[in-house]
Amino acid sequence: MTVTRLYWDDALTSYDFGPGHPMDPVRLRLTMDLVRAFELDRLPQLRLIAAPAAGESTLRLVHEPGYIAAVEAVGATGVPNTARGLGTEDNPAFAAIHSASALIAGQSVAAAEAVWREGGHAVNFSGGLHHAMPGQASGFCVYNDAALAVARLLELGAERVVYVDVDVHHGDGVEKAFWNDPRVLTISLHEHPRTLFPQTGWPEETGGAAGTAVNVALPAGTGDAGWLRAFHAIVPPLVEAFRPQALVTQHGADTHIDDPLAHLAVSLDAQRALMLAASELASRHAGDRWLALGGGGYAVVDVVPRSWTHLVAISAGAPIAPEAEVPADWRAQVFARTRETAPLRMTDGFAATWKDFDSGYDPADRVDQAVLATRKAVFPHHGLLL
Repeated sequence: MTVTRLYWDDALTSYDFGPGHPMDPVRLRLTMDLVRAFELDRLPQLRLIAAPAAGESTLRLVHEPGYIAAVEAVGATGVPNTARGLGTEDNPAFAAIHSASALIAGQSVAAAEAVWREGGHAVNFSGGLHHAMPGQASGFCVYNDAALAVARLLELGAERVVYVDVDVHHGDGVEKAFWNDPRVLTISLHEHPRTLFPQTGWPEETGGAAGTAVNVALPAGTGDAGWLRAFHAIVPPLVEAFRPQALVTQHGADTHIDDPLAHLAVSLDAQRALMLAASELASRHAGDRWLALGGGGYAVVDVVPRSWTHLVAISAGAPIAPEAEVPADWRAQVFARTRETAPLRMTDGFAATWKDFDSGYDPADRVDQAVLATRKAVFPHHGLLL
């Protein structure tokens, strides 16, 4: 039985940019409430853990000392430091900006340590803050817990790590952190940079160590079939070729068709299917060492809690059936907290099917064009056929 560690602390909801900001911490609270409503926290193979905040020496694995000091100063004074991306519209200043960000980072770093030393799986759905740069906040992200987790794996002795990011936005901060490091393969599937922040993640961006940064830029409007087709055409062959000792995945729920900040058309059912595929990749190619993170996601009632509850359940080896009813007590909690009506089932009602890319390439299909562009850019570096 594979052990899964779920990292959670009520204080994680203190990562709060204030009223009206898309990164509403209620999405974290509702996710944990739904995990408990399905009694996943009572599974014998699941351990619920609250790790301490990351200290300065840990944060320095990715972030510049001057930036860490700037985050602390902004939290203490409330005075913006826009040169560091702090106190901006995307990243407003708040008193707990350092402590809350360091707490999220601490969960991901502790999860990486446990996965490396003891094997098994770990989930930190409060994490996945993939836009933060070494010296600057960006895109709702202050400390890059995903990059810190990968850096800790390397510090502990990992020689090969694969990071797969399926958030609708390019995983630019993690890519930058390991741009020149041949030990890390970063793969990002995201909406095309022509139509979405951060306007990076072109297929030609392949890393300083050639072929170790992989970018799949999908056209706006891509739905389940195209999204899953692109994932399976790119990710499994590269993971198998790279032979990682650990797999880190980021599962931003903002690929969903109802997300207000992006333009893909993916269903909850496709997100669940991809999570199952990630679990299989970890089992087959990464010694079953798997760390799964959250990320973006701004449909905070209808989408995020269901998506990440599926992630916890799949990581624990106890998948929730798509047709399962959402527990009534959770739906009552949702209404009490948000005055919104919660969904009834753990599905959007889609089959989430896809066709294998190698069964035929359609030169007129924009998703196939995106897949082929990425394959041409990186597959030769890994000895793979286009």
